[in-house]
Amino acid sequence: SCTMLQATIKLCCGIAHDHLRHLPGFGLAKPSAPAPFVLLYTKPHAHAELGGLFTLICLAPAAACSEPARDISPSQLSSMHLSYITQGETALQRALSILQQHTSWQTERMLDIGAVVSSATIPGLGKVFRAEAVLAVPVAQMHRELFERIEQMPQWNPTLSQVKVLQHIGTDTLVTHEVTAPSPGNLVGQRDFVSVRHRRTREMAVYLVGTATHMEPLPLQEGCIRAESRLSCIILQPLAGNPGHTRFTWLLSIDLKASATMLPGGWIPASVINHVLPQSQADFIKYLCQHLSTTTHP
Repeated sequence: SCTMLQATIKLCCGIAHDHLRHLPGFGLAKPSAPAPFVLLYTKPHAHAELGGLFTLICLAPAAACSEPARDISPSQLSSMHLSYITQGETALQRALSILQQHTSWQTERMLDIGAVVSSATIPGLGKVFRAEAVLAVPVAQMHRELFERIEQMPQWNPTLSQVKVLQHIGTDTLVTHEVTAPSPGNLVGQRDFVSVRHRRTREMAVYLVGTATHMEPLPLQEGCIRAESRLSCIILQPLAGNPGHTRFTWLLSIDLKASATMLPGGWIPASVINHVLPQSQADFIKYLCQHLSTTTHP
């Protein structure tokens, strides 16, 4: 019934709020004039700088939990729609839990442009990779490129051949299908993903989370292996004192289904997988930087 659906939605929101209410909220700041695109250098061993996210988590005031999207009434939300929303919220809570932990992160990649990719082993997820960078574009622009314009991502990211939104659930949850581009010499091979993508905005911070889901009927793509995103969470925060810049943090854990791919000498070893994922994050940041440098600020 409509009453039951309303109660369910409020319960889901309440659970999320109870977990989130002690986590990052950021004071509103007036947007500054757009700055020319640069990537600010982040010192790889400056723990105070790399740990800025955790300082903000501890010090930030709480923000209210948003209600489900107002363009969909509770009576229009099916059990499957509610399931997608719940999957997104669960992934978000898991990401926030990782950010709260005092985890020892090991550097995997240091890009010339200042981005750092590190990793840690997280119970229940295995190896999680974290990419960090500071980009000289405002949060709102990054948010649009990475969520609202997600289907245009293959136009600037050559590692993807297709991103298609299969379903919109309100304004904050999507079900997407992504296909990686074929690449000569790619040991892992072509993969596709079916994911729930969910966003939550807490004042000036934006969280973009993704996790694997299932949708019928969506047949396997010829030549592709269906991989699974265990967890993806991009956090966009305005840089303290300079809201025209964005602190970009990306947690990533993916099951590439390596056992389904055979190399001439046997299965793909874990060492190859552990090389591919941080490299994919580094490549993504590089292509994102190139795209943003040619994009006019709105």
